[in-house]
Amino acid sequence: MTFLNPAVLIGLIASAIPLVLHFLNLRKLKTIEFSTLAFLKELQKTKIRKIKLKQWLLLLIRIAIILFLVLAFSRPAIKNLSSANSSAAKTSAVIIIDNTFSMSVVTSNGSYLNNAKRIAKNLLNNFHDGDDLNILCVETISNINSPARSNLKQLVNQIDEVEISAVRKTLNEFMIAASQILYQSNNFNKEIYILTDKQKGNIFNSPGEIPNLSSALENNVSLYLIDVSEKEATNLSVVDLLPANQIFEKGKTISFTPVIKNFSNNAINNSVASLFINGKRSAQQSLNLNPGESREINFETTLVDTGLVEASVELEDDDIQQDNKRSIAFYVPDKISILLLSENSFDLKFVKLVLDDPSKKVAIKENSLSTISATDFRKYDAVIIAGGNGNYDYSRLTDYLEHGGSVVLMPGSQNTLTCYQALCGAINISKPLISAGKINSTEFSTQFDKMDFQNPVFNNLFENKKQQKIESPNVFHYYKVNPDKGKNIISLNDGSSFLSEYKVLNGKVFLFSSSLNLAWNDFPVKGFFAPLLYNITLLSASKIKEENSAVTGNEIVADISEKKLPQIIILNPNGVSEIINSDSLTNKKYLSFNKTTVPGVYKFLSAGKLLDYHSVNLDAKESVTDKYERSEFENYLKQSSFEGKFYSLSPSDDLKNIIYQSRFGTELWKYFLIAALTLAILESFIARNSRKELSSIQSAKAGQVSNIKHPASGI
Repeated sequence: MTFLNPAVLIGLIASAIPLVLHFLNLRKLKTIEFSTLAFLKELQKTKIRKIKLKQWLLLLIRIAIILFLVLAFSRPAIKNLSSANSSAAKTSAVIIIDNTFSMSVVTSNGSYLNNAKRIAKNLLNNFHDGDDLNILCVETISNINSPARSNLKQLVNQIDEVEISAVRKTLNEFMIAASQILYQSNNFNKEIYILTDKQKGNIFNSPGEIPNLSSALENNVSLYLIDVSEKEATNLSVVDLLPANQIFEKGKTISFTPVIKNFSNNAINNSVASLFINGKRSAQQSLNLNPGESREINFETTLVDTGLVEASVELEDDDIQQDNKRSIAFYVPDKISILLLSENSFDLKFVKLVLDDPSKKVAIKENSLSTISATDFRKYDAVIIAGGNGNYDYSRLTDYLEHGGSVVLMPGSQNTLTCYQALCGAINISKPLISAGKINSTEFSTQFDKMDFQNPVFNNLFENKKQQKIESPNVFHYYKVNPDKGKNIISLNDGSSFLSEYKVLNGKVFLFSSSLNLAWNDFPVKGFFAPLLYNITLLSASKIKEENSAVTGNEIVADISEKKLPQIIILNPNGVSEIINSDSLTNKKYLSFNKTTVPGVYKFLSAGKLLDYHSVNLDAKESVTDKYERSEFENYLKQSSFEGKFYSLSPSDDLKNIIYQSRFGTELWKYFLIAALTLAILESFIARNSRKELSSIQSAKAGQVSNIKHPASGI
């Protein structure tokens, strides 16, 4: 048996009080025999013996009453088989405070997180000197090797420092970290406390990531899941943001398509969504959403900035405010720098005519294709190449694409199929199969068949979007291309591609199957040639990452190959900078960065030059307001082979009593108190009956001898 309040046992000394009083009340009286009392003495002898027996019984009952009362207040408990010797054992505990942003919901009692912190500090009262405690939250989950603490003040300070995090972690990740901590502990009692809002879908991401915890968490581990949520939250969230138009040009219309979802179980009406460009409100819309409904809306505005442009969509405040904003970034050069490469400058004559912009928005430099192996492509926003007959080294071109460059390829006037295949193969795009038609011959020609008018290259080509029709050119000579590795933008009558688009490494490639000169086709004299080619050039020069949004807490990789100095400055969305010396990096071209704890745009700079950027947003899974059932968590514990004791609790439960019972077994104080009360009633009945019998004997003796004194009772 274990006593949870052993200090009270000193009260057992009080059980001697009835015994002392019994012997103090005994008095030795002088006996004087009278002949007339002989008969009376014989008659009362049996009754007196019976009274004395009752008085000894009363003494034992009164001692027992005191013993049971003292034992009741000392809180005795029966040890479980698994908790043998636990009364002397120390405890190792891990208190998990879920501080993901769904815990920011505020009620009349404060936020969920503040409720969790308050409960965590109250839990500290259940521990003693020598116990080991670890506080786990999103920020400390990866630092499980930090020493455990038993200092109450330090633990309280650590709990107070926990704030809402933008990083999402599942309970499975917390359980893995907690199991690693407890596995290293030699203490007998091991406990895990999870203070969470029981957000649905937040137990684990996929069943495949659930580990077997049986070896780390033995059957002497107690797990307490405490639900701190108090109400049904209202939450509207921006779960995605996409540029509906990938061509970005200053002074032109740009559009964005955010996806907004109502995670609440009630309808939300007249909520306002706003589009911000570089922090300035550019457009807004009102929307109504039914419970669980998602909707795409469209924003249009005029682009007035160049350089790195940050766009974001923001919603009005609700119960969870962190997910009311989502951002993306894209780069719009102030002046587009284009490199033209060909064996014969005539091959790009019509291209130069299109790009010769009187407003000087486009800067053109022309070189011979033979210089390709020595060209620094990183100076240019896009490269246009008319293929030739030579066998060239395309490694620098491949490196350019790896670092996000854009290339427009077309055959040159003297290009051969073999050389064009070599060029396409070098950059890993679809190779042309065979040639068709003849140069400078109208005996054979083909026309455009299908066109993907949804592709941005067709933007602003038609005044009326419903009447998307163009006059097809005649194509006399071309290479048959099957764009199995890319997207077909314009196809010919035979099903092969005239213009296709490819994603190559981190860059993109536009591939023409026919040279843009009049010997191969009459495309350059068609009215839509110039705007189409100009759009392709703008689209090539605009830098918007297809994987534009990483998730907070995840690693991002920045391209730092164009650094001017070893010092790389990382500027986070809050304006806080961090300096990293690239000389210490194994890979000098790329920087892996995992301190993405703040949503927004991260910028990587060197000597004032922007090297790379990444937009980072919240994980939409954390926006869910529904709660999982107890059975779902129990199923997770079963899958992880957890063999300890599990308790699903709420803050209104008697946590202290439940914890103590888990550690030491079932408390018996109620039974001892009931026994004491029962004995008190029995004592009252016996004492009253004994007094009546004693009074009758005394009256009988007084009638015979008025001065006879009876033997004293033991009370």
